[in-house]
Parts: sequence; C-alpha cells; structure tokens
Amino acid sequence: MDTTIQPINYLNAGVTRQPDGTTVFRVWAPFRQVVALRLGDNDIPMNATGHGYWEAKVTDIQPGTPYWYILDEDLRRPDPASYWQPEGVHGPSFIAASNFTFTDHDWKGIAPEKLVIYELHTGTFSPEGTFDGIRQRLPYLKDLGITAIELMPVAQFPGNRNWGYDGVFPFAVQNSYGTPDDLKALVNAAHKAGLGVILDVVYNHLGPEGNYLRDFGPYFTDKYKTPWGDAINFDGPYCDAVRGFFIQNALRWLDEFHIDALRMDAVHAYFDSSAVHFTAELATAVRDLETRCGRRKLLIGEIDLNDPRYVSPPLQGGYGLDGQWVDEFHHALHALLTGEQQGYYEDFGSLEALARSFSDVYVYTGQYSVHRKRRFGKKPEGLPFHQFVVFSQNHDQVGNRLLGDRLSANLPVAALKLAAAAVILSPFIPLLFMGEEYGEKNPFRFFTSHSDPDLVKAVKEGRQQEFAHEGTAPDPQAEETFNGSKLSWNIQDETSAAILSFYKTLLQLRQSRPALQNTAREATTVYFREQSSLLVLERSAKEERLLLAFNLGSEVQSFVYENNGRLREILNSSVDAAPAKPPASGEIAVPPMSVVVYEIGSYGN
Repeated sequence: MDTTIQPINYLNAGVTRQPDGTTVFRVWAPFRQVVALRLGDNDIPMNATGHGYWEAKVTDIQPGTPYWYILDEDLRRPDPASYWQPEGVHGPSFIAASNFTFTDHDWKGIAPEKLVIYELHTGTFSPEGTFDGIRQRLPYLKDLGITAIELMPVAQFPGNRNWGYDGVFPFAVQNSYGTPDDLKALVNAAHKAGLGVILDVVYNHLGPEGNYLRDFGPYFTDKYKTPWGDAINFDGPYCDAVRGFFIQNALRWLDEFHIDALRMDAVHAYFDSSAVHFTAELATAVRDLETRCGRRKLLIGEIDLNDPRYVSPPLQGGYGLDGQWVDEFHHALHALLTGEQQGYYEDFGSLEALARSFSDVYVYTGQYSVHRKRRFGKKPEGLPFHQFVVFSQNHDQVGNRLLGDRLSANLPVAALKLAAAAVILSPFIPLLFMGEEYGEKNPFRFFTSHSDPDLVKAVKEGRQQEFAHEGTAPDPQAEETFNGSKLSWNIQDETSAAILSFYKTLLQLRQSRPALQNTAREATTVYFREQSSLLVLERSAKEERLLLAFNLGSEVQSFVYENNGRLREILNSSVDAAPAKPPASGEIAVPPMSVVVYEIGSYGN
C-alpha cells in the first residue's frame, strides 16, 4: 500500500516567459467580475480560465516594464506574485530582469549533519546593507568555519528597514538589498566557496502595510488568530489556490535561486485541519524538486511545539521536515548563564533542564510547564540529533529583548566561551547569530520603516506596552535604532580577537573529530550532578571517544571518569597554556565557568 503523499499540480501565479517569446500574466481573483492587465496607458482584458484564475498573454514585453492589475474596472493593485517592486510596496510591479547565469553546476547541496549555520540580517550585517555586502565577506565566513549562511527574510517589506517578517510580497526581493540577480550572485558565490544558503520564509502571516492580497481573494481566514496578523487560509473554502501560491513560492526560491534550504518561520502557526497538512504537502513538493534537480533541498521549521510529528518521516505519520529549531536548548542554557527567570525562562534555570535537552532534545516531553500552565511536549524518540538546530543567540532571542542586548553585553568572556562550546560541540546542528563569534557589543534591536502614521504609532505603543515592566523600549521607527543595530566589525581589539580565535578552534574541532560529527542518539551519553554545576557529555564514534565537561558554576568542580580509558586534554577554555598532564585515576578538575575536552584513550597508551 502506497502511503506517500501525492503532489498536487497547482497553477503558477505571476509572470511567466514562454518558449515562443510571449509572456503570460496569471492572477488568482475568484470573486472579481472583471480583471485587466495595465501596461502603461493600455488596459488589456484578462480571460477567466477557471477556479478563479485570470490570464493574459502579451508579446514584445521587456524587463523593467511596470504593470498593475485592475480589479472590477476601478481598483488598481500590484501583482501578489510580483518578482520585483523597485518603487516599494505601494508602487507598480515590474517585469524583473533575469540576466544572471549560475556557474555552480558541481554543487549538490548540503547534508543536514554537515550544517553549521550562521544567521544574518542583510541590512545590518555589512556597512552596505546589501546582498553584495554579504558576498564580499564570504571569505571571512568560510575562514570562520561555518558551512551555511541563513538570510533573515528578504521578501519585499515596506520601507528599507525591517527584520523581514513584515513582508507583503513573498516572491519579490527586497529592493533596498539589491536585485533578484544580486541575490542569485550571492548564492552562486557562496556555493563556489563551499557554503550553503538558507533563506527564512514567512508563511504564517503577511505584514500590515502594502498587504493587498485581500483585494484578490480569500488568502486569509478569521477561523484562527496569530499574534502578528491574520492567519493564512490553509484549510478553508478556496484554500487550494492559497496553498499552491505558497508552495510555488517555496519552490521558486529553491529552484530558480538555487537556495539550499528554507527556514520556515513559526510553523506552529500554520493552522490546518486538512487531512494532509500544508507542511506535509510542501515537504512532498520539495522532495519531488530534489529528484528533478539532483540537489539536496532542506526544510527547517521554527516550531514552538515539542511535537516530533513535524520532523518525523511520512511513513511514520510525520510531516517530513528535515529539521527544527529548538528554543528550549537556548532557554535552558541562557537561564543558567544569566540567572534570568522571567517570562518563559521561569520553566528553566536548573542544570537538569540543560542535561535533559542534551539527552532528549526537548526539555519538556510531557511534564507540567509552569509558564504554559499545562503539560507540554512529547519525546522525539528515534530521530537523529542532526534534525535539531540549537543556539545560544539568534535574532528572536536577542532582538525581542527590551534593548536588543546580546550575551556579550551581560556576560564575561569565560561565559561567552562556555556558551559557544555548548552549542558548537553539541550533537545538534549549531547556529551562530551574526557577530557573536567575536563578541559583538552593538545590540540587535527591533526596527521598522513604515509610512502609515497610524501603523507607526501602533507599533511603537505596542512595543512599549510589551516591555512596560522593564523600561522604555527604543523607537522601532527611528533610523538610529536601525543604525545602532549594525555590526561594528570590531574584531581587532584583544578581547574580540580572543573570542574569535576560540570560535574558530571550536569549529575546527567539530569538523576534525569523528566523535563530534556523530549525530546518532546512542553516540552521546549525559552525566550531571545538580549540586555541582557540572555537566559532562561522552561523545563517541567508531574511531574515538571524547569527554566534554562543562562547569557552569563559580567554583572548581571535579569529576571521576569511571569507564575504561585514559584522558588526554585537548581543549580548555579557561587557559591559553599547553594541555595539562593526564589526570590521575580518571579524576578531572574543571575550572569555574569553563569547558574542558578530553580524548579518551586505551589503557597502555
């Protein structure tokens, strides 16, 4: 019996160039009586082709040509599937030029177990704030030791300053970052450097300003609510075209732009009661694309549900995602290092919570959560560790603080090194947030550049209300909030250079040691003693065994290794001196707020 999900062939919206030189314009507007394509001063009637789609064929149209859709003879709107909005979200759509030729023919994608992700925001990563600014710094990132960059959303948003989660044209590349060909050039250069590219996409809502999809059809539903805007209509009447719209979007980034993976924002807000969940249908479409293009394509979900169904194989009743962000690892580590216990951190703060995350991935696997006020989670049994992405910082966990302050603003260097080691030497996929590798001090704040005065006021007041108990929140609309969030690239001073050197050492260690590359569950054993602040991991592969000792306390802690094998120190975050002599009788002493890594050898060596 075939239990796989069969792909559905949806009609593609937007503009398509045909082999005969004609250009097809297609838009979904099921409730409109008349739809026309406006080119210059001419309105070209569009033909209804069934299921709510309208179509027009045009000859001799050139890249750079602006166009609009005219709905019921009086409502002028840009194309929901626009590829290019150089005049912003309220301007016309443009026929995008496509002159770039990829030269990454030998690139076959990247396996999940090889991922070391570097998350960045295009506008604040470089002084230029563009795709080209990222491309110029690819050699630095390659030298650092990461294997893939992750771009925060680049879909067209209002203005030129935004995190990207307020995008309203899912197919269009943000005009202040560069052209579609500039993004392709970045991907091509990354592949030439041996780096993968992950793109953050938002399929749970669209932003408020410039969101014209309601004028075309029922893209949204009142049946569900999200904290950020109306939920997408994945399971109501007319949802087939909506599902097709977003699946087409995902496939375009992965295929036309040669993107290697999508990080899907807030998948828990993909509300769908269909027999086949949208997430599963999307995963099936991506697997089909993999077969056609001969390259690995990945889907990684941000999911605020400790539910392994999302990353389980379809044959086991899962949705088939390749990976998942694990916020609970962050929460457990952050609460221990900072002592913070407010908000969702009230569920964390114990060494047991961090140990549980190292052993089970999720901290909550059915226990009662004080913060959620209910039992929460299920153990993800049988799933390899390389399906889970962990971090000590990311855009959410930094930017959604009152001041957008990073760990480097609050913790000593020893603690920063410890946090880095916990992430990079874990059996999971490590993710670094831009600048953390050298202890960047500039914050990463929440910023916008809306043009609607009422919306500007509402966002500012909402942000202040959210943090009323903590203090005054920076004005999201102020240009200085954005400029102050740019990386300083201050990597020359002694402290920054030392942190950067340690990150490189950790990443080189991960890449060179088989035990650190083994993501099988049975290859990691966790020991901890709550009272001692000492967490110990034994990681193994056929060729070697390593012992990793993390001391998250302020006093020296000892540990007796009772299994067979002598210990040889290969890393100590607390000193720059040569490795110490092998400890006697298997007893090790771990300095305060540090990590020590030992190679476990055979007796007689």
